[in-house]
Amino acid sequence: MKLLVTFSRKEGRKPIIAQVVRDTGVLVNVERALIDSSEGEALIDIPDESCRIVKDRLTDLGASVRILEEEIVLDETECVDCGACISICPQEVFSFDSGFRLRMDAKKCVLCGRCIEICPHRALSRKGPA
Repeated sequence: MKLLVTFSRKEGRKPIIAQVVRDTGVLVNVERALIDSSEGEALIDIPDESCRIVKDRLTDLGASVRILEEEIVLDETECVDCGACISICPQEVFSFDSGFRLRMDAKKCVLCGRCIEICPHRALSRKGPA
């Protein structure tokens, strides 16, 4: 499960993600992060069954946490297999199969949205849970 963690650095440079790993024993995969001197935002991936404990501990440490249940979806009826998304994706989510048809591995996606912005046929979009 993916969590978007937002935190302030006003109280100092506390390593809150490391603290959560230590306190809960849950391994956290940081998929992307943007941190400056005053605040930070990190997209983390954790096992689904550990969501509640990790979310609660991050909140206890002063972070704001949002569970991301959305995903990037490909509308194959609109896609023209141009490959623009392949060139922009930082996680190699997109590839061509042997017939040069675009394929997507959604498990690799970090929800940055770059592919949506660059797709000339608007074949990619962000969808919430069903």
